[in-house]
This record gives sequence, structure tokens and C-alpha cells, in this order.
Amino acid sequence: MELLVVIAIIGVLVGLLLPAVQAAREAARRMSCSNNFKQLGLAVHNYHSAYNALPKHGTGSYLPRWSFGGNYYENKSQLSMLVGLLPFLEQQAIWEQVVNPLANNDPSLGGPAIYQAMGPTPQVITYDPWVTNIPTLRCPSDPGFGLPSMGRTNYAACLGDSAYCQIVGAMSHVLTSNQGYAERSRSTDRGVFVPRYQTKFRDILDGLANTVMMGEIATDLGDRDTRTDAKFDGSGIFPASSTTLSGNPSICLTGTDPERPQFWANGTTNLGGTNSGFGRGYKWASYYPLYSVITTILPPNSPVCASTLRAIHGGTASGSTLQGWCTIAAADGDQANGIYGPSSRHQGGVHVLMGDGAVKFITDSIEAGSNTAQMVSWEGVAGPPSSTPGSQSPYGLWGALGTRAAKEVIESEF
Repeated sequence: MELLVVIAIIGVLVGLLLPAVQAAREAARRMSCSNNFKQLGLAVHNYHSAYNALPKHGTGSYLPRWSFGGNYYENKSQLSMLVGLLPFLEQQAIWEQVVNPLANNDPSLGGPAIYQAMGPTPQVITYDPWVTNIPTLRCPSDPGFGLPSMGRTNYAACLGDSAYCQIVGAMSHVLTSNQGYAERSRSTDRGVFVPRYQTKFRDILDGLANTVMMGEIATDLGDRDTRTDAKFDGSGIFPASSTTLSGNPSICLTGTDPERPQFWANGTTNLGGTNSGFGRGYKWASYYPLYSVITTILPPNSPVCASTLRAIHGGTASGSTLQGWCTIAAADGDQANGIYGPSSRHQGGVHVLMGDGAVKFITDSIEAGSNTAQMVSWEGVAGPPSSTPGSQSPYGLWGALGTRAAKEVIESEF
């Protein structure tokens, strides 16, 4: 009897201690994740010290006017800002492979192939650097690994508080055929990073300590998680109105399972269902929003959504004949614009990297405005409430943290 009592007491103690042990392990993983982000912050600042500019999000080899010379011989300026940080993250070996021609055995090209300097487009799976998992880019709390992803990342560039033209809007800085699109991009792209455009610390007029530079993202596990598997929303992004995602971000909140709000309900069209390679954080080398971008619209750990629009810059609505686009079809959902909030496997919030290199933990309950049916700075003209260029972000403190020069005062610690 005494032995049974002792065993029972030991069992009760183990049962009480196990949750504490698990919590301690998660705390250690969270600290490691924060340290990774700190290293990224130091890398960004060292890059800026070396080149007097931030690494460009949307860079690489580029043939003018979107020449379709083949994904294997140029990357069409589709590389993320993380590629430029490689030498500053003690990844010199991978950087040397990227900046020099690299021989790979590619069956799709009939055997051995020589990839040019800066590599092919980021979806080419036979190019070794793009499928390499870099420990500094991975949060220990995130269990995602393996195919259909390539090299994963849990850290993404912040583009600010707009869902409109996150990719080709900024392309207007190099495509000059229609100045109207440059004006649209100029009024819309309000974050620290602007795709295909070089920004500097001097552009962050709101103060480095008050501006989110990067954010944490959870990678997709193939389970229709609303935070990692973007809903494909057919309402479009043009024009901004109460019925389109660009004018009404609350559309992204529909379609979840009532019994499990963190997952999409059956029947919801999501990009992971369209193509298993379209998962959050699946390609660290790609600048496409699904893989390496966050927006400060919906609060952390909210659903992510991609929208659709065709035909700008004289392009047509059919496949590869497109000369340029703002967003594209479900089959190309990794390139689509939309709402891509930060997310994490930590309890209650996400890490963000501020412009001064500080790492902060933002809770899911951060003040993000009282009305999500609004959109800022659309096409240089007044539209829905708060859409006039220069307007205060309608997404409260969260939106204000995402803008680099909106002159919005942050009065208290967050």
C-alpha cells in the first residue's frame, strides 16, 4: 500500500510538472526566435551601413519589359530582400553560389544546366540555394518542413497598410509606359519596403523605433489554416469599393469554420487547394507576398487572402501573354496581391522587427481600428473613407506602425 501511495504521488507530481516543462520549452523556443530576428535586424543595419540603402525586395537579374526569356536563365527580379542579406547572416557559402554561375543537373533542361549569376526564378526546385533551409530564417516553434515547400522562412518584409498593387504597383518605378501607375504606386506603397524600389532609413520619417520593418509568419502545414493558406477571393482588387478586398478587408474574415475559426470551412477556395506549392513562407528567396511579405491591415494571426485582377500595362487576360499585372489568377496565386498579416506558433501574438533593430512581441489584441471595411491611398484619388493619399491609417495603432512617413504619433508603449 505504501508503494502504491508513493507511485500515485509521483504520478500526480509528473502530471503537474509536464505543462510547466512544456511552457518552459516554448519560452526557450520563443527566445531563440527573438534572437534570430535580432540577427536579421543587425544584418539589415550592416547592409545599410555598407550600401547606404536597405536591401531591395524584388531584385535580381531582369530583362526590360518582362521579357519571357525563361525562368532558368534570369529571375525576373523576383528575389526577396532576404537574398541580399545572406553575406550579413554568415551565409557566405550560399551567397557565393548565388552570385556566380552554378551547374545543376536539371532533367527538364535535358541534363546538366548552367544557371546564371543571381540564379533562376525562385520556384526552380533544382537550384540548390533556393531549396536550402537557413537556420536563422526559421523559428524553432514552427514545425513546417519538407516538400512541397522549398527553403522556408518565418520572417517577412513589411509593406505597410495597403493591399493594392503590392507587386507591380511598385514595378511602375521601372516601367514608364504609363505614369498613372507610378502615381498609384507612389500613393499606395507606404511601408518600409516597396517591391522593386530602393528605400533608405532616411525615408522612414516616422522614426525607426516607431515603424515595423519585418514581421514573423507561420509556415503552412497543409491543414487549411487561415493564417498560412490564403483564401482566393474573387471579388477582385479593382476598383476599391465595399465589395472588393482592397476597399473592404473584412471580406477576408468570411469563410472560416464556425466550430474551428482558425481553419477554412469546407468549400472555401484557398490557394493551397489550388496548388500544394502555394503555402505561407514556402520560398525564402521569393518576393511574392504569400512567401515573404506582411501587411499591417488585419491584426496578427488573422486570415490571409489573395485577390484577382488582370490586364494593366496593356496586358491581356490570358496566361503568359500578360505584359504586366496587379494580381493574377488562382493558378498563379503566389503572385497575387491581398492581405497578408503576420502570424506565429507562439501563444497570443507575433514578433516584429522595428526599424531601429528592436524586436517586440505584438499581441493579437493590438488596436487595429474599429472598421475593417476601409482601405487607404487608392490610385491617387478619393474613394472609400480614409483612402485619400496622405490619410491617417484606418487600421489604428497597427496600421500606423506599418507606415514609414504618415506622421502618426504613437503616444504610449506597445
